[in-house]
This record gives sequence, C-alpha cells and structure tokens, in this order.
Amino acid sequence: MIHAKLNIVLIEPEIPQNTGTIGRLCLGTGSTLHLVKPLGFSLEEHALKRAGLDYWEHLAVQVHESAEAFVASLPEKAPIALIETRGGRTIYQHQFEAGTYLIFGKETTGIPEWVLHHFSASILRIPMWDARIRSLNLSNSVSIVAYEALRQLEALSG
Repeated sequence: MIHAKLNIVLIEPEIPQNTGTIGRLCLGTGSTLHLVKPLGFSLEEHALKRAGLDYWEHLAVQVHESAEAFVASLPEKAPIALIETRGGRTIYQHQFEAGTYLIFGKETTGIPEWVLHHFSASILRIPMWDARIRSLNLSNSVSIVAYEALRQLEALSG
C-alpha cells in the first residue's frame, strides 16, 4: 500500500454522496479513507459508487467497527486533528504533519462528545465569516482541510 500523506476519517457518515466524493478526493491526494461504523448506507450503495465514479476500487479504505475501535487502532503519538465547528483554533493556525488523521463527524451531529473530550487539545475549525452558517457540507469541509494540510506539507518539503 502507498504511504498516505493524510488519513481522512469519517465517523458514522450518513450521506453516501458525501462519502463517495470524499473517497474520490482521497484517491486524488494519496490519502487513506477511514470509515467508522455505523454507516448510514451500504458500501455497495449506488449513490456512493456514483459519487466516487469508477475510482472507488482503487481507493485505500479502512473500515472500523466503531469509534472506540478506531481510537484503539491509532498508532502511538499519531498526529490528530478533529475538525469541529466549536474548535478554538482554525486550520490555518495549526501546523499539519505527514500522516495526520483528519477526523470529521457525521453530517447531522458532528464528532461524538467523548471523542472531542479525549482529543480536546486537537480540535480545529474552519473559519466562518457569517454567523448564520453553522457548518459547511462534509465533503466541502474535508476538501478545504485536506488541501490546507497538503499545502503546508508541500511548503515544508520544498
């Protein structure tokens, strides 16, 4: 398996089109996609594969049975970044590392509270300039954060 520059983690994703789009992004960025059950859809679902087009079969994807199982599988001292609207620092104030686990919660409720508490020093947010917007679409959020992290990593390697 190709060493991923990033690990994109979706905890209990609900919308197959978002996950398919994120899978396509992961393949394009050399990232590994981690899906944490329960999923709000089947991995065989047409909408998932349509959004991921014909790329899904080439994607590095790991499925975890629960958030607890995912957390237990993390390598010791793995770089973690939880993306949540309540984060104190923005993604632009954080220095990403190669191999970072970018963790996103389900579309309707976000990251479980116990996970936020467990990694409280690693919570980041995407800045919003209009308070009427609570959050962005999950696939848009993943794209924004992944490309900021990759931009930083490229700057460090060049």
